[in-house]
Amino acid sequence: MAAPDKVTRNQISEQEGLGDWRVLLHTLQAAFSTGSMAKGIELAARIVSAADAANHHPDVTITYPRVHVLLTTHDADGLTDRDVDLARTISAMAGELGIAAEPTGVTQLEIAIDALDIPAVKPFWEAVLGYEPASDDDCVDPLGRAPAFWFQQMDAPRPQRNRIHVDVTVPHDVAEPRIAAALAAGGTLVSAAEAPAFWILADPEGNEACICTWQGRE
Repeated sequence: MAAPDKVTRNQISEQEGLGDWRVLLHTLQAAFSTGSMAKGIELAARIVSAADAANHHPDVTITYPRVHVLLTTHDADGLTDRDVDLARTISAMAGELGIAAEPTGVTQLEIAIDALDIPAVKPFWEAVLGYEPASDDDCVDPLGRAPAFWFQQMDAPRPQRNRIHVDVTVPHDVAEPRIAAALAAGGTLVSAAEAPAFWILADPEGNEACICTWQGRE
């Protein structure tokens, strides 16, 4: 069966019925405030039933106060109408249970290593972390629990700056408050040249983090 057609992040942002959801990288994510493990399991059971009926299965994480849901279409390597349809179904089920969404309560963490010779460096990190290659420039936890590592090509040595940084992908409506909080906590803005795709920040000792959103990438 052919993979479904992708929908762009801009197209998703224009659709109705997705107020509970935020685009992070190539996924749709939502957090639902259940307040108890029992309520979370009840919502998760309904999600599983709907996913089985649609033959499209999200990643569901249950913790004591909330349920986190991640949707993506793996055989399309991105988002499709299948994700959009299931997202709406999940929101409707949460509403029926009286469970509120936390639209800005989602985030995606990646760790980036700037490397001159990615093929030489990447196998070390895969070995030490127990990760699997996902592409030529990234590797992932095979159990899906820990953040992805990706490798950014350097053109020349850069001894005056650290070469490992974190990428924090947040909902588009969280980026500016998150940046403001980081600056108020003693950080500096290194660059906003690629905003709103990402802003580069540094702590007082120069260690860097990028605040990233889906915007400005299509």
